[in-house]
Amino acid sequence: MSFLWTWVGAAFGLTFGHSLGALILGALIGWVVDTMRHQRRRLRAQRQFVAPLFAVLGALAKADGRVSQAEISVAERMMQRFNLDATQRAGAIARFNAGKQAGFQLAPALAELRRICAPQPQLAWAVLDVLAEVAYAEGAASQAGFQLLQQTAHALGFGDMQLLALLMMRGYAMPQGAAGAWQQQGYQQAYQRGSRQAPASRSSGPDPYAVLGVERGNDDASIKRAYRKLISQYHPDRLGDLPEELRRRAERRASEINTAWEAIKGERGIV
Repeated sequence: MSFLWTWVGAAFGLTFGHSLGALILGALIGWVVDTMRHQRRRLRAQRQFVAPLFAVLGALAKADGRVSQAEISVAERMMQRFNLDATQRAGAIARFNAGKQAGFQLAPALAELRRICAPQPQLAWAVLDVLAEVAYAEGAASQAGFQLLQQTAHALGFGDMQLLALLMMRGYAMPQGAAGAWQQQGYQQAYQRGSRQAPASRSSGPDPYAVLGVERGNDDASIKRAYRKLISQYHPDRLGDLPEELRRRAERRASEINTAWEAIKGERGIV
């Protein structure tokens, strides 16, 4: 949130009021203006997400040929978390239903999400996190659902290893067919190393190297560079006017990056 008008108000109060009380009053008025502007920007940002995001959610839900109650429940939960008003909710439902149709054109919706997320990689990650929750609403993704999630990740600018890191951090398993395909690319070993057991018993968490998108054989300097690049992208101060649900997920990503770095530092003795 910008505090431009807070500072302007404070300066105005001090200049023309010549007292501490005038400074405080001016700053308070400016802060109210900043808060209102911030809320309007966040609402605009939220509205632009509704159509493409819920259309892709609908396509993911129908990827295996049917839409389950679990998938519907996740979509409804997202509507609640996004604090959609009645009009926005109706629009989200309409786009979700459109995404379920056999003739739905996915490419324009993905292109719109990519356009919205392009300036902020942390925003793209939060969107992918939301979509993965629907893909795994029933505990496991179908082969078709996983392929669509992979296609979405690529459209948002993420490679397979970054999608792999997200799966490990959330405790999601790959469909059998996908595991076989990824094994040929050298990813299956990394997945098994990072995810270890099922989510209920995965007490040690995902592989911190996978979280940072680096290999265990990399030297300390390259790992540190990777960490600094990631945390600069996902630092909470750079989140801007995201919808609250996406902000929460982006902040979670920043926390996971820091946790992974601390684990690697402890393992390697990096100071």
